[in-house]
Amino acid sequence: MLENCFQHELIEAGCDEAGRGCLAGAVLAAAVILPPDFYHPLLNDSKQMTERRRNELRAIIEREAVAWYVAEVSPKRIDEINILNASIEGMNISLKNLSTTPEFVIIDGNRFHTDLTTPWRTIVKGDGKYANIAAASVLAKTHRDEYMMRLAKEYPMYGWAKNKGYPTREHRLAIREFGLTPYHRLSFNSSPEQLELF
Repeated sequence: MLENCFQHELIEAGCDEAGRGCLAGAVLAAAVILPPDFYHPLLNDSKQMTERRRNELRAIIEREAVAWYVAEVSPKRIDEINILNASIEGMNISLKNLSTTPEFVIIDGNRFHTDLTTPWRTIVKGDGKYANIAAASVLAKTHRDEYMMRLAKEYPMYGWAKNKGYPTREHRLAIREFGLTPYHRLSFNSSPEQLELF
């Protein structure tokens, strides 16, 4: 069972991202502030949930959260500042755009920096420990999947409707056959080793 939040004295936001390991598409980051009494027995790390369950939880989170925001950082920006910094930039954007200002922030992972004055803490595997990070992981993942489904209509040959831009065998073979699109991250696709099929 997830804890609702890390501490209970201050208004707390949870932050997570989706799409860091992809060859194509933006990275999306979400911030969520849940009500103090929020509980849902099926909420978990989004990677542990089925697509159908994630979409069910997305609707509940977006309806019941005190505040939420999902930010998108483009493949071009990822190539400019690298994927770690792009993920952190996305989380900062999502935090700055919350309709309620958090007084404390917890972030999934072990790397973060910000120009916000809000106190924060990173938590490794936080999406499996705290409900507000898990909620952020659900929003980031479902919004990103929706985004990749739109791109898949434009470039159906890469299998993005299924692989969501991750480096599957199908995706790598398609890159070899059709080349790169404007949505591919050039820094992820620049060396022959990265296009190996193993």
